[in-house]
Amino acid sequence: MSSVVAFGLQWGDEGKGKVIDLLSRDADVVVRYQGGANAGHTIVVGDEKIVLHLVPSGMLHPRTTCIVGNGVVVDPAVLVAEVEELRRLGHMKDERQLKVSAFAHLIMPYHKRMDMLREAAASGKKIGTTGRGIGPAYEDKASRSGIRVIDLLDKKVFSEKVRENLKVKNFLIKRYYKGEPLKIRDVIKEYTSYRKLLKKYVADTPAVIQESIRKKKKILFEGAQGTYLDIDHGTYPYVTSSNTVAGNAAGGSGVGPSSVGYVLGVSKAYTTRVGEGPFPTELHGPECELIRQRGGEFGATTGRPRRCGWFDAVIAQRAVALNGVHGLAIMKLDVLDAFETIPVCVGYRAGKKVTSQPPLTLKGWASVEPVYEELPGWKRNTNGISRFEELPVNAQKYVRRLEELAGVPVDIISTGPERDHTIVLRNPFDLKG
Repeated sequence: MSSVVAFGLQWGDEGKGKVIDLLSRDADVVVRYQGGANAGHTIVVGDEKIVLHLVPSGMLHPRTTCIVGNGVVVDPAVLVAEVEELRRLGHMKDERQLKVSAFAHLIMPYHKRMDMLREAAASGKKIGTTGRGIGPAYEDKASRSGIRVIDLLDKKVFSEKVRENLKVKNFLIKRYYKGEPLKIRDVIKEYTSYRKLLKKYVADTPAVIQESIRKKKKILFEGAQGTYLDIDHGTYPYVTSSNTVAGNAAGGSGVGPSSVGYVLGVSKAYTTRVGEGPFPTELHGPECELIRQRGGEFGATTGRPRRCGWFDAVIAQRAVALNGVHGLAIMKLDVLDAFETIPVCVGYRAGKKVTSQPPLTLKGWASVEPVYEELPGWKRNTNGISRFEELPVNAQKYVRRLEELAGVPVDIISTGPERDHTIVLRNPFDLKG
């Protein structure tokens, strides 16, 4: 396939960074198409651990062009810090490797202030936001009052937009939330310092991608968060503020849907979630802590401990159908090495009925109980295995059962954090179509 979308099937944190880094070896262009700095992709290369929030994970491959698409909300402070860190570590030696969409919207200081004040005022109805200003930035985008990257390059336009927006934002911050208002000159001064750096990377990214398609280059579209954090299809309101599904790879990048050839859904061999919201297979106690410690289940962006639970085939089946998935990447299989038996959720019980469909309401999510199928564990070390036939028989059976439940083949299996701790059954870029 000449174009591949890699995205999360669960509630984010599935291990997309490693998969994207792996596939980037074959990609000419990697495009991040939605989200902001609330998403962290962790990549381990030898003794080096790199967490990227905005720069596409393909940046670790010097021949790859990396694009921050129009569907992303960009925090310039984070982008500057990431560029500097990548350079310090010996990456991104060619500045032409990074391109930022002129149409991407900026996260402003008042977005972060509003985000934190709103969450603090939410009392018992907290969403679990990271406080990075993502939601308020997308709100301004939808209300047509947002500031785009291209606006920052015009001093007059940028200053006028900041002044206009702060009239409303400061009113809310001061009068409603009883917070400290922002000073116009401070905001303008801070963002003026980012202008010089961003100017190097701003581009008409849809044109760049479309030209790459015409030249038959290999393109990887990189998603952030996961399917069930999608603003339309997730466990609303406990979701992010953008469309995380594979279908948004086109809109968030500026290409037609026919440009997407293969869809790879990334899922852990179990399930995790950060923040509030429904989670039917969530564990509490020793089993949860064992998964958390073995899997290093702490947020790449916030450091918050992740909620952990067993694999949920109900949400996997819906996500596969919703995104038109062609194949799966199953991550962190080795984390389950310690378990004698491994339950897999194959349905939800609601009263006397068992269903294979996710609920439509929060009340419905709260009332369902997972129906488990017990699978035998393998109690052997799988860390670092790179050939499927070398996995313990029960580990092979576990993978094949997940494949049956999801209804699509497993193409990639991760058995550890390192690049070579991976079993590649099918490389999406090698498939014909």
